[in-house]
Amino acid sequence: MKPFLVIAALVLTPVLAYAQTLKSVLDTFSTLINAAIPVVIALAVLYFFWGLAQYILNSADEEKKQEGRTIMIYGVIALFVMVSVFGLIRLLQETFNVKNQNPIIPGEIRR
Repeated sequence: MKPFLVIAALVLTPVLAYAQTLKSVLDTFSTLINAAIPVVIALAVLYFFWGLAQYILNSADEEKKQEGRTIMIYGVIALFVMVSVFGLIRLLQETFNVKNQNPIIPGEIRR
């Protein structure tokens, strides 16, 4: 428990020192997540192609060929899940007419 409190204090120190608002913290977090999405999808594509290369290069060895096939299946599943979640979020945004990309903060006074 004590190491967790020390780590949490170190992580939250810049937030407290600069007196950042919740909105600015959420904006930063949102920017980081949006930058990471294409990288994660690219890694899933590379993982799929790694499995494809293993499958082709080890066509004589049945065990290695099976490993390559398994890697390709996991790569396709990962891509499907990521793109499906992205599509579901877009569908919900269009359905509920949420056009604003900024986070919605509960209790914020709108002027």
